[in-house]
Amino acid sequence: MEFTAGNKEFEALNMQLNDLEKLEKYKMLYDGYRTNILPRFIGGLLVRLGNIMYGHEPSYLKFRSIEITARVPYCSWSSAVYTLLTFFYFDERKAIKLSSIARYAGIAHDNETMHLIVISHLARAEKRAGRIRHALLPIFFSIFYFCAIYILFLVRPRWSFELNYLFEQDAFNQYSRFLDLHDEDLKNKLIESKFLEWYGRNPKNQYDFFRSVRNDEIIHRNQSIQNIDTEADGRRVRFLKFITACVVAAAFGIGAYIFLW
Repeated sequence: MEFTAGNKEFEALNMQLNDLEKLEKYKMLYDGYRTNILPRFIGGLLVRLGNIMYGHEPSYLKFRSIEITARVPYCSWSSAVYTLLTFFYFDERKAIKLSSIARYAGIAHDNETMHLIVISHLARAEKRAGRIRHALLPIFFSIFYFCAIYILFLVRPRWSFELNYLFEQDAFNQYSRFLDLHDEDLKNKLIESKFLEWYGRNPKNQYDFFRSVRNDEIIHRNQSIQNIDTEADGRRVRFLKFITACVVAAAFGIGAYIFLW
């Protein structure tokens, strides 16, 4: 799916996913996706650290910390695309693919920024945040996450998208759990946000808002897998295998030379 300026396609899909039957059908598209071991390890580490620091159950302050980090992949992809286009501007097919990723990353980054600003506003009214636990530590997580996403994108984009898939899956689960636990309470809480109005969403209450955020996360999750270029990924795998074989052969040759010498 191509998301254009104004986010009309994105917002239309978000509204459709308010229907639980359509949500489940959309979610099932990639529910059985199996990620590679490296993104699975990094993603599992981030989720475990988040649960240790902010608890297993969802909360306003946990969401604020999540959203500080959730913006990172889209900024990182934009930076990685800028780097790659510097070297591959002569390849139109590759340039179109990279530019499409950058366009989507911009839309998703704005969306995650909206989450962060609005949820931070709501969190202040619920509970006081700790400066280290809820502000400083998420920044450290974000720096690590940015570097991981950036490097993985340069080495093998599939791993970068899969890592974001895992992070967005956890975010979707957290928001779904929050809605299940506090649905009636959230429906009775009004929401006022100038930034939300500027963004173009007008939820009637906090339930509507958090439901739209839940929908955003599953869209981000699925789009991460849809961004994978299978053909290019296959070429990159063959190249990596070739480099690995050369390194192994060189190491074997050097070892044999030293042994015989």
